[in-house]
Amino acid sequence: MSVVGVDIGGTKIAAALVAADGALAGPVLRCPTPAAEGPAAVLQAAADLARRAASSSPGATPVACGVGTAGAVDADGRVTHATGSLPGWRGTDVRAALEAALFMPVTVHNDVHAMAVAETRHGAAAGARDALVVAAGTGIGGAVVASGALVRGRHGLAGSVGHLPAAAALGRPCGCGAVDHVESYAAGPAIAALYARAAGLGEVPTLEATATAARSGDAAAREAIALAARVLGACLAAAATLLDPDVVVLGGGVLGLGEPFVASVTAAMRAASLPGAPDVPLHTTAFGQAAVLTGAALLAA
Repeated sequence: MSVVGVDIGGTKIAAALVAADGALAGPVLRCPTPAAEGPAAVLQAAADLARRAASSSPGATPVACGVGTAGAVDADGRVTHATGSLPGWRGTDVRAALEAALFMPVTVHNDVHAMAVAETRHGAAAGARDALVVAAGTGIGGAVVASGALVRGRHGLAGSVGHLPAAAALGRPCGCGAVDHVESYAAGPAIAALYARAAGLGEVPTLEATATAARSGDAAAREAIALAARVLGACLAAAATLLDPDVVVLGGGVLGLGEPFVASVTAAMRAASLPGAPDVPLHTTAFGQAAVLTGAALLAA
């Protein structure tokens, strides 16, 4: 049995066939998210990619589709809250639209909630009773697993660590409309924007270009990345103090900054943790960029 897993993010959409044990049963297909064109265009792109994924492995006939999307999602598959990374996404009935397009059952969850299912069942948090899973990419999301069960919260917002106050106060805007949230400093676009402002650049570079500049010795790029690590590490320490998990798992596009960034986040987390408390291990995702679509497929199986 296989299921189509779909990951709808602010920058890209990904889809693949996933087997019942979480293994990929076909190639991971990707396309840019047409976010500026509105929800209808995003749903059309997701449906087109899901169809391609469904037919990517000869002989495999998927029985369902699981979707992980940016934003909070209710039990009916409708987006109840979203940031500016997907304009107009709030209120979108993702499940109804994709069921009509794909002619198969569709389940929809928050993207990091889906990621947490993949990581706790078969990945970096396998065997953990309690876990905190965080993804830092175009935005920053999180998920809480308690006693082996995913915690959704009353409004599907449980684990939203990206919208906690940051351990910095530079007046940086967040995609949600507030200022000085963790996402304002440690999401990929935020890191690049901090670098652009400090370096006096005419336009904001990509995160990859920011990382390249840092490796080349650019002091402004290095400081932007270091600030992101400090803010994210402090956030993870606060969340770990509140939740007391067995493990923290970090994923998302910021992992492209490399092992030094992860080491800096870990050091900042240790520095901000409760004195004398046991260290909570910080692991990086085992599923990488396929974590969301894998978890979404597992939830739909």
